[in-house]
Amino acid sequence: FDPRHYLGTRCYGFPKTGPHRLRFLLESVKDLRETLKKKGSTLVVRKGKPEDVVCDLITQLGSVSAVAFHEEVREI
Repeated sequence: FDPRHYLGTRCYGFPKTGPHRLRFLLESVKDLRETLKKKGSTLVVRKGKPEDVVCDLITQLGSVSAVAFHEEVREI
């Protein structure tokens, strides 16, 4: 979770992420983790700037050969 997505406001003083959206995101991540666990896998969840968190995870794991990601489409 990138804190920059949840702090501050966007247009007209509205929060970037309101309480209902945040609850939905947290419940979705929890459900995904539980589903993966039932299948013998896991989900790594971290809070921080992705450029820092991903670098730290790669360092911790040590044997990473590839990293894939996507960028969120930004509104104009």
